[in-house]
Amino acid sequence: MDEERLIQAEYRSDDDIEGSLRPHSLAEYHGQQKIKESLGIYMQAALERREPLDHILLYGPPGLGKTTLAGIIAAEMGHNIRITSGPAIERPGDLASILTNLNAGDVLFIDEIHRLSHAVEEVLYPAMEDFALDIMIGKGPSARSIRLDLPKFTLIAATTRAGMLTSPLRDRFGIHFRLELYTPEELAVIIERSARIMRIECEHDGALEVASRSRGTPRVANRLIKRVRDYAQVRGQGTITADIAREGLDMLEIDILGLDRTDRIMLETMIRKFGGGPVGLDTLAAITGEDAGTIEDVYEPYLLQLGFIMRTPRGRVATPAAYEHLGLTYVPTNPAPQQTRLNLD
Repeated sequence: MDEERLIQAEYRSDDDIEGSLRPHSLAEYHGQQKIKESLGIYMQAALERREPLDHILLYGPPGLGKTTLAGIIAAEMGHNIRITSGPAIERPGDLASILTNLNAGDVLFIDEIHRLSHAVEEVLYPAMEDFALDIMIGKGPSARSIRLDLPKFTLIAATTRAGMLTSPLRDRFGIHFRLELYTPEELAVIIERSARIMRIECEHDGALEVASRSRGTPRVANRLIKRVRDYAQVRGQGTITADIAREGLDMLEIDILGLDRTDRIMLETMIRKFGGGPVGLDTLAAITGEDAGTIEDVYEPYLLQLGFIMRTPRGRVATPAAYEHLGLTYVPTNPAPQQTRLNLD
C-alpha cells in the first residue's frame, strides 16, 4: 500500500498526534449518535449492577474511531484498558499472559481481531463465556488440562472485515456496533475541536471545506487539517478560512469529493483506455502500476461508495457519475440497438 497517500484511512506512522486529539468521554465524542445513545444505556445499567459490560464487537471502515471508543468505554466504566491486536497475539500463551494479568472489570481491546489464529481463538472462547482459561500441563500420555479462573473482564474487539470472523467467535459478543461514515457537518465539529487543541484559528466554513474532502473519516480529517494549517501559516494569515482550505487542498490535488490524483488516474484509465470497462482487476493493476490487492482494498471501496465504479463478473465498469465528475461525456459501452419499423404498406 502507498504509505505516502494522504487520504488513506489506515493508521500511518505520522499520525502520532492523533492520540492527543482523541476524545476521552462520550460527551466529547462526536458522531455515531445511535451508538452513543445505546452505549450510554448499557454502561449505566452495568454500573448500577456493579457488573462488567458485556463483550462488544465494533466493525466498520478504518479511521472511524473504534480504538477511541474502546478507550472511552474503559474510562466511563472506571477501569483500565489493555490494547493489543490480532497479529500481535501469535500463540495461545501470548493470550494467556494477557488475560491472567487483567484485573476485575478491566477492558481488553483487540484490534483486527479477524487476524487471530485458529489456535488462539480456541483459547478465547472459554475466556469470553466462562471467564476461565484451559491450560495443558506436560506432554504425551502424562499431559493434563487444568482450568484457571479469570477475573470478569470486558472484551472489545474491532475489525474492518466482520465477514471474516468465524460464527462461534462473532456469536460470543453480546453487543454489536457498526460504525458509519461521518457527515461533513459531523466532521466539521471534530475538525474545529482538533483545531482548538492544536491552537489553530479555524473558521466554520474552513472546517466544513476540509470536512467535505475527508471521505467521511475523522482520521483523514485530522491529517488534512494539519496540512491546511501549514498552508494557512505560510500563504495566509494563520487562519483557516474556506478559501485557504480550498487552496491548500487543491495544492494537495484532493478534489471536492476527496479523490486524490491516484483515484482520478484509475478512473481516467478505465474511461479513456478501455471505454469505461469492463476492465479486469489484473489489467487495471498492470496499467496503473498498483498491486491488485491494493486496488481492491484501498482504492475501490470509496469509489464504490460514491457510485463511480461497479464490480461485474467481467470486470470493473465506470459509471456515468464518474464521467460527470471528471468532466467527460458519457458514451454507453453497449448502446441499445435501434429498432427498425417494417414498412408493410
